Amino acid sequence: MSVRKRVAVVGVGTMGSQAAWRLAARGAEVVGYDRFAPGHDRSAAGGETRIFRSAHFEESRWVPLLKHADVLWEELQRETGRELRRLTGCLLMGPTEHRQMATVLESIAEHGLDHEVLDVDALAKRFPQYRLEEGEAAVLDRRAGFIRPELSVQTAARRAEELGARIRRYTEVKEIVPVGSGVEVRTDSCSERFDAVVVTVGPWVNDLLPDLPWEVEVRRLVSAWYTPTTEAWFGEERPAFIRTAPHHFYGLPSPDGVSVKIGLNRTLHRLIDGPDRLERTVQPEELEIFTELLGRFLPDLHPDPTRLSVYMEGYTESDRPLVGPLPGAGNENVILLAGFSGHGFKLSPAFGDIAADLALDGDSAQPIDFITTVGRITA
Repeated sequence: MSVRKRVAVVGVGTMGSQAAWRLAARGAEVVGYDRFAPGHDRSAAGGETRIFRSAHFEESRWVPLLKHADVLWEELQRETGRELRRLTGCLLMGPTEHRQMATVLESIAEHGLDHEVLDVDALAKRFPQYRLEEGEAAVLDRRAGFIRPELSVQTAARRAEELGARIRRYTEVKEIVPVGSGVEVRTDSCSERFDAVVVTVGPWVNDLLPDLPWEVEVRRLVSAWYTPTTEAWFGEERPAFIRTAPHHFYGLPSPDGVSVKIGLNRTLHRLIDGPDRLERTVQPEELEIFTELLGRFLPDLHPDPTRLSVYMEGYTESDRPLVGPLPGAGNENVILLAGFSGHGFKLSPAFGDIAADLALDGDSAQPIDFITTVGRITA
C-alpha cells in the first residue's frame, strides 16, 4: 500500500484553494496556511466577478488548459451545489487587424470553439450598449461568462476541508526550508514537516521567497462600477466584454442587474513596492482614463462610478506564470505557482490540478511546456 503524502499549501487564495481541493480529492494529507482566511479582499481574488472565457487573446496554447479548467469548474459546482460560474458569453472587440483579434480567431479555429463574429451593424442591433468604430469587429465567445471569485475561493477551500484538509487561518508562514527528503514550514508559533509544499502566496511571493531568480512585479489595479442609463445592459443576453484597443480594458454586468464593473490593463496601473504598502484610496485623477473610455465606447454608462475597489496582481516580464519546483538542489519538493499576470482566475482549477500533479507525482500530463516552468530554468 502506498504511503499517503503530506502536502502543505501556503496561501489559500485563488490558486491555493484549488490546489488544496485537488490534493485532498486525490487522498493527500493537506494542511493549508493563510495569513488571513480564504476569500479575503486583500489580494487579487476580490471584485465580485472575474471573466471566464474559452478563446484566448495572447496564445492559442492556453485553450487546452482553459478546457481543463472548464471541466473542473463544473465538477466543483456539482460537488458543492454552489453557482460559482455563469455562462453568459463574452464579447471580444477591437480592430480587425489587431494582433490579439487575429490570435482569438486562430485559437477558435484551431480548437473548434463555439463563437459568432459580429460586424459594426450586427453588434449595434444586438448589443446597442457597445460601440464599434470603423474597421472593428466583435467575436462572441459563447463558452464564456463570469466567475464569483470570493465565493469560489471559499467554496474550494471548504470542499478541501470536507475531504480532510486542515486550514490554518490567520497564520503567516515565515520560512520554507528543504530538510532531507522533505520540506519544513515555519511560522511564528511552530514548524511542521511535509513531503512537499505548494507555494501560492500571490503578491507576497517576493517577500516569502526573496531569492527567486525571476522578478514578479506587483501592480495596484482599480475596478470601478457604473450604472447604466438604458435597459440594454440587462437584456436577455448579458455578455462580459474585453476590448483590445486603443487601451485593453474589460467589463462585466453585475449579477444583481444594477451596475457594470470596468477594469483596465496592467499598463494603466502603477507598480507598488510590496503588498503591505497597497494604497486603497482611489484619487479623482485615476478615474480620467475610465471616463475617456466610457465616453468613447460605452456612452450608456453613467460617467460617475458608484463603487471603487483596489486589488493587486503579480506579473512576469513574459506574462507567463512561474509554475514548477524551485531551482536548486533540495528544492524539488517546493512547488511554486506565481505571476499569473491577470490571466489566472479563470484557469485556477486547472493550475490547482497541475500543482497536485507536481506535488504528488513530480510531473504533469497537462500541456504546460510553453509556460515558464520553474524547475527548467537556471538562475
